[in-house]
Amino acid sequence: MAARPRGADYGGIVLLSILLGTRWEAWAGQIRYSVAEETEKGSFVGDIAQDLGLEPRELVERGVRIVSRGRAQLFALNARSGSLVTAGRIDREELCTQSAQCLVSLNILVEEKMNLYPVEVEIRDVNDNAPKFLTEEINVKIMENAAPGLRFPLSEAVDPDVGVNSLQSYQLSPNRHFSLVMQSGDDGVKYPLLVLEQVLDREEEAFHHLVLLASDGGNPPLSATAQIQVTVVDMNDHIPVFSLPQYQVTVPENVPVGTRLLTVKAVDLDEGVNGEVTYSFRKITPKLIQLFHLNSLTGELSTLKGLDYEEASSYEMEIQAQDGPGSLAKVKVLVMVVDVNDNAPEVTVTSVSSSIPEDAPLGTVIAFLNVHDRDSGKNGQVVCHVGDQLPFKLEKSVDNYYRLVTWKDLDREEVSSYKITVTASDLGTPPLATETHISLMVADTNDNPPAFPHASYSAYIPENNPRGASIFSVTAQDPDSQENAQITYSVMEDTISGVPLSTYVSINSDTGILYALQPFDYEHLRDLQLWVTASDSGEPPLSSNASLTLFVLDQNDNAPEILYPTIPTDGSTGVELAPRSAEPGYLVTKVVAVDRDSGQNAWLSYRLLKASEPGLFSVGLHTGEVRTARALLDRDALKQSLVVAVQDHGQPPLSATVTLTVAVADSIPEVLADLGSVRTANDQDDSDLTLYLVVAVATVSCVFLAFVIVLVALRLRRWHHSRLLHSAGDRLSGIPAPHFMGIDGVQAFLQTYSHEVSLTTDSRKSHLIFPQPNYADTLISQESCGKNASLLTSVDFQECKDEAACAQVSSVLPLAVPLCLQ
Repeated sequence: MAARPRGADYGGIVLLSILLGTRWEAWAGQIRYSVAEETEKGSFVGDIAQDLGLEPRELVERGVRIVSRGRAQLFALNARSGSLVTAGRIDREELCTQSAQCLVSLNILVEEKMNLYPVEVEIRDVNDNAPKFLTEEINVKIMENAAPGLRFPLSEAVDPDVGVNSLQSYQLSPNRHFSLVMQSGDDGVKYPLLVLEQVLDREEEAFHHLVLLASDGGNPPLSATAQIQVTVVDMNDHIPVFSLPQYQVTVPENVPVGTRLLTVKAVDLDEGVNGEVTYSFRKITPKLIQLFHLNSLTGELSTLKGLDYEEASSYEMEIQAQDGPGSLAKVKVLVMVVDVNDNAPEVTVTSVSSSIPEDAPLGTVIAFLNVHDRDSGKNGQVVCHVGDQLPFKLEKSVDNYYRLVTWKDLDREEVSSYKITVTASDLGTPPLATETHISLMVADTNDNPPAFPHASYSAYIPENNPRGASIFSVTAQDPDSQENAQITYSVMEDTISGVPLSTYVSINSDTGILYALQPFDYEHLRDLQLWVTASDSGEPPLSSNASLTLFVLDQNDNAPEILYPTIPTDGSTGVELAPRSAEPGYLVTKVVAVDRDSGQNAWLSYRLLKASEPGLFSVGLHTGEVRTARALLDRDALKQSLVVAVQDHGQPPLSATVTLTVAVADSIPEVLADLGSVRTANDQDDSDLTLYLVVAVATVSCVFLAFVIVLVALRLRRWHHSRLLHSAGDRLSGIPAPHFMGIDGVQAFLQTYSHEVSLTTDSRKSHLIFPQPNYADTLISQESCGKNASLLTSVDFQECKDEAACAQVSSVLPLAVPLCLQ
């Protein structure tokens, strides 16, 4: 089948969606006009074009028209002047009966924008109805012995106008026996009452003829007259009395014609003719006379025609009971009509479109519908709905209008056409329903972007990967066809720590495979966030994104790094102190190490790899704390050498070692004395390295001494040159002092620790002691060593009570200078 032109596909929706651009919105304002009744056809009501913000010629161009339901059109649009005019004669009394305000509602529809504007027109009353009596002659019977001042009700006139145009006053023709007063009822209606002024004499005058004039308040006023015939009768002791003060009956509107509604009953205690009661309507409209029948003898009220709740929900009338002589009694009768669900809802499609593009925005108006049910209450409450499986819904608009709009995205690939059934049901029992069918075609567009199976992905790659390694593959699907389904992949531009993302990864635009452009280092980059975009080739192209988190997996490529003790840069080893009085578990020092890897690769364990005295020290497996394993003995050597290994838990594991030197002594003199004899005791047992070092130092010292002697000899030869000798003396003073190499371990001992020296005088023999050592993270400098030496020499010994003790201290202090080696 040949494809239709594209313009034809969208022709029907141009009016509703393309030209609209935005969703339909109900008019929030209210347009109101006023016009007098009984005006001629074509009379001006209001300038509708101006109130809508349009020019008169635009009324036709934009498809402006009146939409209403039910009654015949009362108004029309004048396309030439742009005004609202009357479409015929308007009778206010026919429209609104006795209502104080008469409003006629209608709606103005602008087809182009699918806007609905509610309009109210007030029908003003004019004095076009004169008061009217139900009967031209009113008969009143009065007993001849009636006392002056008695009041007798008269039949009132009826005026269908309202306000000042309604019935306002009554007048009675002049008469010496009677006067007239007016009385207002609960409903505001004025009733005329005939008042007896003088006693009547039947033998003198058996009949009295009066004229009753009823006038309204119009300009000019209208009036009506009724003849009153007063018959003077013999004495009547009792008047009729109704059994109830008011009669009321409730009947359904579908009651059959001729049905007896109720029976009024009045009793007169007189006998004979004076007690015979007849019934008649006293206050009733011509319309009610055609609906109801009253049996004058029995008082039964029945229907003459079918009742219709939609026309009137209640009827009010007055029935009078009159005995033979003419005594009257009146009673009010109310007939309440109950609505019956006898009217099915009426659905009128005001405007509809036959085609809609599948990418139409949500809320696009497809059709306007008017729903009306002539019943009332629940019988008149209408519920409209469409199929639950359809992507359409009904939204309530102004008045009883509904708009059919989209509320789900349309997809031509799934459903290319719809047959929408709008069902309007009332809430009556049993409910009545009406179905309306609307056919709609869906036009195809590129409305399906490529879709990833997942919104986010995770990929893992070990660090130190080779360049060009395949990382991950993403795939998107597009339900469209041909060029709308051709997908191209790309990675969104971004920067990682100021470096473009394109330097790290790239993607194959056709296959969606992601490649690494360089090796990753877990210690510098642990994860990488990027967005992959899939775009089709439609017009316009559609795309979608998926996030990809690339996690770099750690490898054990970093050995543990020892932070403390630091390795000296001058080739010596650090020395830790442990007093001989230390108990088992005494904390000597702590090995601190870190690993730049993570996880299991960074879990560290410590162990004692080698010790000069096995069993004397222990190392915490996880803490790296070096503690004494037993008490120190006198036979334990001053210098203890420990080799501690730190190992991670990677595969394969990596490790690092550090050598610790622990000096065992209770006081500084003892430390110095023991260090002086290390060469002949412990060092000879452990290694000959110290001996070689001493020999080398001695040799260097001898060579240096010989050089000094030769230099002095050369200077003495030039003694006779005083000037030269003086300059030579200056140069000699600038020669740096020789650096002496102390016993192995002394230099590191003094450079690693800073001790507080105190002199005790609690015994006759004063001696130096040292408290808990204060560990330093790094070796102290040569300048710091010099300061320490000066501190040692400036110790205030106060008073030396024991010369031997003072000599012992003095012998210690000079050692501070040669011990501070480079």
